[in-house]
Amino acid sequence: MKKGVISLISLALSVTMLAGCGSKPEAENGGAGGDAAKANFKVGMVTDAGTIDDKSFNQGTYEGIKKANKDFNMDYKYLKPAGTTEADYTKEIGNLYDAGYKFIVTPGFKFETAIFKSQDKYKDAKFVIIDGTPNAGNGAEPVVKENSVAIFFAEQEAGFLAGVAAADHIKEGEAGFIGGLEIPPVQKFNWGFQQGLKYANDNLGTKVTMKKDNVVYQGSFDNAAAGGQLAAQMYDRGVKVIFAAAGGVGTGAINETKTRVKNGADVWMVGVDVDQYQEGVYDGEKSVILTSAVKKIDQAAYDMIKAETEGKFPGGQTLTFDASNDGIGLPEKNPNLSEETLKKVDEVFQKIKSGEVKVSGEQGDLIK
Repeated sequence: MKKGVISLISLALSVTMLAGCGSKPEAENGGAGGDAAKANFKVGMVTDAGTIDDKSFNQGTYEGIKKANKDFNMDYKYLKPAGTTEADYTKEIGNLYDAGYKFIVTPGFKFETAIFKSQDKYKDAKFVIIDGTPNAGNGAEPVVKENSVAIFFAEQEAGFLAGVAAADHIKEGEAGFIGGLEIPPVQKFNWGFQQGLKYANDNLGTKVTMKKDNVVYQGSFDNAAAGGQLAAQMYDRGVKVIFAAAGGVGTGAINETKTRVKNGADVWMVGVDVDQYQEGVYDGEKSVILTSAVKKIDQAAYDMIKAETEGKFPGGQTLTFDASNDGIGLPEKNPNLSEETLKKVDEVFQKIKSGEVKVSGEQGDLIK
């Protein structure tokens, strides 16, 4: 895949409607030294469930903030809530605001109601919510005020590319999918992956099947033991590659895959959200992660900070990061994929980017 991501702000924006510890939150402060002019605003982040190095949304968001710090030399800080309720999130948003951090980035849909209330309470602050949109809860309509921006990703396109890559690598056999909660971002990964497998079968001569028994939503993002069990069941049924969009559940599946590979099995995992290659390492630099369906979470955070420095914060908008603006893709490095496979995937990426290949964000029939 092409290196780097073109800044979303420099392109025509695609508009669509589309976490515990004790009472004292964990935090980290940062700021660049040197001669660069200091940004005139402070960037704060509230983490979702998990740690700042979760190899997922928290880490991706924070890496984008740190990257922005290198370029714009602003103060930055993250707080870890005591829990994952609206009250927990709102408390830390208020703590950041009171400390002067009035540009606040939040990763995940669980922040929707907290941002909905905060954008009215703190009118002189700016809010970025990734993978969610401010709303009052219980299915209420989104309300993105002028001091907020909501960011989504075309997960189906990232899943599609991963499906093409997986199919071209294993050539024939069975594939599986493990999801966490059955929510739109996770579902779209699944649906795109299935379409990618079918595309490879129809256009690249592969013969990869996916059966209903091998598509499972576990129901959480933190039950690693259940993820390992689901992966074991699929491998026992002959599955060769599993795509997991399931947080900690996926970690359990990756660990089961490591055990299988150490015992001589030829099976693979596809990572999600960020490059999960290192999480799959089992021997030296060898990893069970074939590739990952990446959402450029870090770039989303970076681009919004950059926009603020330029006076171009897209407040009131809902943005989509997709192939057209290089907002999704595979990792820059894919050690387990051949150059031939990578070339094929890049050709498909360019076709999605140009509109020649369209990936549906809706459920289709399972491939047979």
